Amino acid sequence: MSEETVHDVAVVGYGPTGVTAANLLGAAGLRVVVIEREPEVFSRARAISTDEEVLRIWQRIGLADRLKKDMLAGRPIEFVDARGRPFVSARTPSRGHGHPPQMFIYQPALEEVLREGVARHPDVEVLLGYECLRVRQDEDGVELTLAGVGDDTVRRLRASYVIAADGGSSLVRAQLNIGYEGRTYADGWVVIDTEMLKPWPGHDRLRFHCDPARPAVDCPTPLGHHRWEFPILPGEDADRLTTDEAVYELVARHGIAEDGVRILRATVYSHHVRIAARWRAGRVLLAGDAAHAMPPWIGQGMAAGVRDAANLCWKLAAVVRGELPETILDTYEAERRPHVRAITRRAVLVGRIITERRPLVTSVRDPALRTLGRVPLFTRFLQDTAWIPAARHTTGLLAGPRAPAAGRMLPQPWVTGPDGARVRLDDALGQRWLLLHAGTVTAQPSWTRQGVPSVTLRPAGAPAAENTVVDADRVLVAWMARHRAGTVALRPDGYVYAAAPPGAPLPPPPPGFAPRPHPSAATDSRGAP
Repeated sequence: MSEETVHDVAVVGYGPTGVTAANLLGAAGLRVVVIEREPEVFSRARAISTDEEVLRIWQRIGLADRLKKDMLAGRPIEFVDARGRPFVSARTPSRGHGHPPQMFIYQPALEEVLREGVARHPDVEVLLGYECLRVRQDEDGVELTLAGVGDDTVRRLRASYVIAADGGSSLVRAQLNIGYEGRTYADGWVVIDTEMLKPWPGHDRLRFHCDPARPAVDCPTPLGHHRWEFPILPGEDADRLTTDEAVYELVARHGIAEDGVRILRATVYSHHVRIAARWRAGRVLLAGDAAHAMPPWIGQGMAAGVRDAANLCWKLAAVVRGELPETILDTYEAERRPHVRAITRRAVLVGRIITERRPLVTSVRDPALRTLGRVPLFTRFLQDTAWIPAARHTTGLLAGPRAPAAGRMLPQPWVTGPDGARVRLDDALGQRWLLLHAGTVTAQPSWTRQGVPSVTLRPAGAPAAENTVVDADRVLVAWMARHRAGTVALRPDGYVYAAAPPGAPLPPPPPGFAPRPHPSAATDSRGAP
């Protein structure tokens, strides 16, 4: 057994949630160790899409622009009937985060880039090929016992806190005796990843084939790949459906010949709707699939885990540095659980539409939705309500009484920074506590005594100046006015902690607030798009 080493945070699991956490914590200057049982990036592409808010999070670690080079943006979404005719066509609506609303990804390539990002941080140690056998807490931290996969190596280390991002079958969660409530759907699905050899009509769009005889998902993925998903019907042999012969039979139903695609892999998956009974056990916090699992229909499983990391990591950094009391870690679950539940409900709803097997129901549904889809107002309503709900915290680390802007994430337009350069808002403001004033600056002594900086928002056309940003896209000034906010106090994750009308004082900072200078994360290049 090796000698004990000490870290601020141990991250168990190195998938998208864990690698995002490692980047965020490393950028904050914390001493981090990552534990992952697999020696390499998992070769199967599980997630196939992400969204603008997740890209905004990766922007904060300086990797969004690089990641987008390997993504597909702006692809339409179609729900098609048994004859392949669209009865609903849509595009994912923008929530104003400064990136394309939906991006299709190839997960192994994405994880490679995120891991390269971790290598920038000298205080992040990555242990591949190790499994976490035991976590044991005391009043000072957590002791982790690790075993090398395939050998007799045993290591012991300590960390002040642990993020368990080790998937739906989390061993850490099991050791803590935390329940994982919900259900697993009885029907399995064959998930097929292919290399596209010959393009076919519609290959560049996400299509949900709502055929009661055989539903299917048909999805473009970047770098020359394409994803298909088919349910295993009653009486079918799951093992046979993963053979090349059966796969070619399945895709032939949609006009794809054997020379059109090369099969990379075919795997059977089950869909889950589960959520952990609690996400915190003392110094151990669950994130990603270890905390929740949802069906894949709106592509939010991975995205939810990345949001978990973004919410949790800045709070852990604040606690480790003594800027906020440890009790703020309870706000992680309070803020994230409602949004996870809302997204899961949307995913279940979309899944019901896709997998409806009763011909009588589909014979009414398809023409009715096709007719309504010609009404622009209905189309906008459908796009906004049937896809990814916008997050707004109603509980957690927020000031009271709650103002209309509180708990919302500020939109991210392009702005003109103090040096006259055109930049994304987050790159101009940085990841820190900050007061943003719309127009006239109102003195906020309870915040300035703590050294919280102020930035003034100027309308489009105003000259660049120190401690100002110019609303070049004419978005922020209107947003502040719509939410009756003259001043907002921003958290490091871009959410509004407190807001006040023009000329009014803000609520005071949170109890125990003692900010101090600390490293800020790398940002993307600051050139205009």
